[in-house]
Amino acid sequence: MNILAPPKARLSVEIVHDLVCPWCYLGVRRVFRTLARRPDLLVDVTWRPFLLNPDMPRGGMSRTDYVMRKFGGEERARRMYASITEIGRLEGVMFRFDRLRRTPSSVDAHRLVRWSAGFGRADEVVEAVLAAHFADGRDIGDLSVLTAIAASCGLRAASARAFLASTAEVDAVHADNLRAHRLGINGVPCFVVAGCHAIAGAQEPEVIERLLDVAAAELAM
Repeated sequence: MNILAPPKARLSVEIVHDLVCPWCYLGVRRVFRTLARRPDLLVDVTWRPFLLNPDMPRGGMSRTDYVMRKFGGEERARRMYASITEIGRLEGVMFRFDRLRRTPSSVDAHRLVRWSAGFGRADEVVEAVLAAHFADGRDIGDLSVLTAIAASCGLRAASARAFLASTAEVDAVHADNLRAHRLGINGVPCFVVAGCHAIAGAQEPEVIERLLDVAAAELAM
């Protein structure tokens, strides 16, 4: 080790996402895969909420009603889900849209991610929430489901339950959603690197890696 070498700069990566977005699940998995193969990069990940369905009732709605409102019918939804499912299979992401019975509000799930960040567990919670929703068909708008997810990630269930039962961070989630729109972000996932480089969509790892390298090179100048 060269003790005279300057310390590496830390790259900030903001991941703007919604936990009910299948493309976000793909995008998150690809980002983590990219970071795993680049241990030379020091990265700080911050999770930023985006609400694809800002008017969704906090109790959610039936999947049938949501599909009709969003896609105009089951057949169109089925075609889109088939395409995403195939892409996910190649990525090692299991989508089981057939298990979904309700479309939840994602506000409380985003609140849990913000809370878990204080314990250094946000990455694990995001992955667990996405898997619970898209692979297991669980209702991630249900506070008992979110509490169980928190516990599975090593967080205290009683503390998570008390937090979720409060209104803490509700305003912060909506403020971050508004901030994203003001920044011109109108779709997710979106990745903002070093505060100035942004790329939207579930990009391939090679694309994400190039963006990280560009930002890292600029910080090193």
